[in-house]
Amino acid sequence: MIPQDSTRPLLDIENLFVDYNIRNGTVRAVNNISFSVQKGEAVAIVGESGAGKSSIALALMRLLPKETAACEGKLSLSGTNYLNLDQHTFRKEIRWQIISIVFQSAMDSLNPVVRVGQQVIEPLLIRKEVSREEAKREGLRLLETVRLPHEIYDRYPHELSGGMKQRILIAMSLILKPQLVIMDEPTSSLDVTVQAQIMNLLKELKRELGLGIIFITHDIALASDLCDTIGVMYSGKIVEIGTADQVLLKPRHPYTQLLLASIPRLHSQDRPKFIPGYHPNLEKDLQGCHFHPRCPYVLERCSYEDPPLITSTNSSHKTLCWLLTKK
Repeated sequence: MIPQDSTRPLLDIENLFVDYNIRNGTVRAVNNISFSVQKGEAVAIVGESGAGKSSIALALMRLLPKETAACEGKLSLSGTNYLNLDQHTFRKEIRWQIISIVFQSAMDSLNPVVRVGQQVIEPLLIRKEVSREEAKREGLRLLETVRLPHEIYDRYPHELSGGMKQRILIAMSLILKPQLVIMDEPTSSLDVTVQAQIMNLLKELKRELGLGIIFITHDIALASDLCDTIGVMYSGKIVEIGTADQVLLKPRHPYTQLLLASIPRLHSQDRPKFIPGYHPNLEKDLQGCHFHPRCPYVLERCSYEDPPLITSTNSSHKTLCWLLTKK
């Protein structure tokens, strides 16, 4: 079992790369990603579809598809790189017990012919030596935790609303009492009222259980409601990361600035602005800053030279941009 060390981050990700095989070679979906998650901290990974956000989640859970060409880097739990663990040890000691995940599509994640209560307690019956009665008591307790009545336990997935199914997935992710939960677009198919309910639930779980959360979303406004740290991802790279206040109030990367400008403001006369252009094709050999074809402040060197990672003075605010090297 991996020893727990309270002096270290709950999870430390260093120089993570993920490559996929394609017809004409390989494509790099995750490109040199580094960040950490503390106990009780929520970290958002924000970006457009195709940025590589879900590939990070699958890499952390070691659930990458068979088309994966390479997964390299360091994923540390209390100083132990679990990428080096064999699959049996990782499955037995890490997956669902220390790190769990809530997948994007609730209906695709639930077995339509098994009652939801049985799906919630199944990991407990498999991993722990508990009776079915003890497991059911824990399952009912978790239903209360995610604000669902006990009668939901004996229902089938098709009998539940979208918000209820999402709460069931959250209960399933908590059944083995993990320290970190990855939320991959957990509210993407829900209406705004149910979204707000799920976000309030996540804030309560974070506060009451000291849960570490990696919150993956395309909606930076949604991330601002929950997360302490926000990383903005573009074309496989985190182009800006810092505290929520730093990223939301003093964005330094042009892409972050344009993302925030695209959000409607309740108390502002400014209209939302769209981001010109399209996400780059990762199958091509991209040079320089991947955002430069869409950037309103592009410099000549942006088209051929990779930008440096700039850290603001006495701050954890980091940005991948040539503009910050200008005197």
